[in-house]
Amino acid sequence: MFIAIVDFTVAAEDRAAALNILLAEEPTVRAMQGNMAFRTYADPDNAEALCIIHEWEDIESFKAYASSDTFQSSGQALRPLMTTTPVSRRFTAQILETVG
Repeated sequence: MFIAIVDFTVAAEDRAAALNILLAEEPTVRAMQGNMAFRTYADPDNAEALCIIHEWEDIESFKAYASSDTFQSSGQALRPLMTTTPVSRRFTAQILETVG
């Protein structure tokens, strides 16, 4: 499994707009081959901070997403709102079990 965690900030007054861009992208990303999860979070303690957590079956699936029109389009809309450079931490992981 491949996981990417992306953190970035926007001006507090732009956070709702940034969230809406990501939420609009969510169904398309979740429907992509190899996607296991795409979640967007607003930091409750920082009115400017946002986080995206991606889970993919493999790195190739993530790379296909990163080169997709969806990624390019949301990036074009989000980048002007960002007040910091996004930081993307990327991991490989093995699921030990799913409980629930």
